[in-house]
Amino acid sequence: MNIRVFNIRLSKEFCIVDQNRMNEFLDSVEVKLTSTNFVTTGTNDYWSAVVFYDLKTKTEKSKEDKSTFEDLSEYEKEIFSALKQWRNDLAKDLGWSAFRICHNAHLLAIAEAKPQSIVELIQVKGFGEVRTEKYGEAILAVLNAF
Repeated sequence: MNIRVFNIRLSKEFCIVDQNRMNEFLDSVEVKLTSTNFVTTGTNDYWSAVVFYDLKTKTEKSKEDKSTFEDLSEYEKEIFSALKQWRNDLAKDLGWSAFRICHNAHLLAIAEAKPQSIVELIQVKGFGEVRTEKYGEAILAVLNAF
């Protein structure tokens, strides 16, 4: 098992860049465990995310290649955009980085699967019981708007 630490700086000029860098990495490995902490240094505050991971083998990569935004239909792109807006609004309200709620890859998977119930949502990759319990009803509400 490998470990990598990401620091997500809070300033607008760095936050999106740092999140995108982390999301790209997460899409390329098999995540085993994550942990986050808010770090205050007096001058620079940031989220520190520790990722324990294994490298994907070539067969794992081909089987689990995640869709990209460009792979989605126009309808699915609208759903993805709405889910992303919901996630970003919630993160802002909570004072969190968006990745703490769910990653873009999870939102892409939801946009493709279009689950209609909690039971269907829990089967979407990245949505176990805990995440579904926390955000399932809100995600289904976004999906029901379409």
